[in-house]
Amino acid sequence: MRAIRSTQLNSEINVTPLVDVCLVLLIIFMVVLPTLVNGVPVQLPETKKTADVEKRTFPVTVKDDGTVYLDQLIVRADEVPSALQRLRATESSRPIALRGDKRVPYGQVVTVLTALRDAGWQEIALVSVEKQ
Repeated sequence: MRAIRSTQLNSEINVTPLVDVCLVLLIIFMVVLPTLVNGVPVQLPETKKTADVEKRTFPVTVKDDGTVYLDQLIVRADEVPSALQRLRATESSRPIALRGDKRVPYGQVVTVLTALRDAGWQEIALVSVEKQ
């Protein structure tokens, strides 16, 4: 006796692989996104109360070794004013979030702050973390 084979096609969509892929992508974004938003890792000074920094700000970071980052771009200390002048042409509408490592001498942060003001930015926020 021969077995009768069904030749009908299954027209239902299997969504299980799609859900699996979406969950994996969600996990990847949850892990990667905080590092993209914060930019260069630094130890920010602690204060009793901090102000909320807008999401659209442009991060300028002064690390503990004195290097200056314009978002992710490393700039030498003597090139900061000219780099900020060039940046002003493309990022003029975004406010600046100045992040200085707590181990950096105050004068280095003020030098970058002065260069930002000389380049034409008036909306500059100094970023800190709230003391626990």
